[in-house]
Amino acid sequence: MKKINTAVCSFGMSGAVFHAPFIHAHPGFNFYAVYERSKKTAADLYPGTKSFDSLESMLAVDAIDLVVVNTPNYTHFDFAKKSLLAGKHVLVEKAFTVTVSEAEELMKIAREKNRILSVFQNRRYDSDFKTVKKIVEEGALGNIIEAEFHFDRYRPELSPKQHKESSVPGSGLLHDLGPHLADQALNLFGMPDSVFGLLKMTRPGSIVNDYFDILLFYPTLTVRLKSGMFVKELLPAYTLHGTKGSFIKQRADIQEDVLKLGQKPGTPDWGTEPTSAAGILTLDDHGKTIRNTIPSLQGNYMEFYDGLYEALVNGKELPVTAEDGLNVMRIIEAAIESDQIGKRILLNQ
Repeated sequence: MKKINTAVCSFGMSGAVFHAPFIHAHPGFNFYAVYERSKKTAADLYPGTKSFDSLESMLAVDAIDLVVVNTPNYTHFDFAKKSLLAGKHVLVEKAFTVTVSEAEELMKIAREKNRILSVFQNRRYDSDFKTVKKIVEEGALGNIIEAEFHFDRYRPELSPKQHKESSVPGSGLLHDLGPHLADQALNLFGMPDSVFGLLKMTRPGSIVNDYFDILLFYPTLTVRLKSGMFVKELLPAYTLHGTKGSFIKQRADIQEDVLKLGQKPGTPDWGTEPTSAAGILTLDDHGKTIRNTIPSLQGNYMEFYDGLYEALVNGKELPVTAEDGLNVMRIIEAAIESDQIGKRILLNQ
């Protein structure tokens, strides 16, 4: 089996929790190198991994095939561009870039260099979203009229991570959790005709947006994407209403929590939600209400890396394309513009 030598651009939470365990466990990838500017911890957990003091020295290594850009949002464009120009395939964490124009430029370079460029949208592989997608694709709700996706938290205090709370490009909740919700909506329903957005700063001392409410308008469907930091009693993460009934599902994927505890992927029960988190499907049957609990599918972020490997080695379609990332940025940019002028933004189809 061909091995993809993979380098990761940082070994904080993103590198240690969301990437390294899957790169290391996947038989097609070799966790080859890490760009570590200060702490040198990757090799303690993954012996044999090489550590580099600079991005340039890491990119100069011919043996590296794939670079994972998982640094703060404002660095994504620069790091991804340098990696592509060095002849590497590139996987960029969400948010793909800060702006639409940056996303377009990266896509142009990737085409010119004949390199693969993808975006890590791991939340497509959460147990809760996979279950929602199954309900939609099976047509259980009929024609969907309305959908509402939440990613809420109760965190009144500011983050200790400086880049998250500074007024640098790409900071704020919209570029943090917004890409997850936007990507899931686009994955289910495609690009909307127009966007309306509302952004706020709600926490004491905050200088970045920490609340957003975005409406996506389709010809016969409206989708709301919502996130805030003062939601103590969590609402359903997914609420969908259609001509045949409704489906609600709470956010209950366990993968992030167990990864933070040091558990490794690949166990038979990996990504299995508690049965208490099952979704509720309520349908109308000739005037009679039928309510069923829907067992959740297993979540598995390894499915993303399986798809990425097939694209790199066998030319299969990417699990998440750069165009997917570009479209998410179009939604985010439209939401920002809408908030600034107080009007709905039409998207060019």
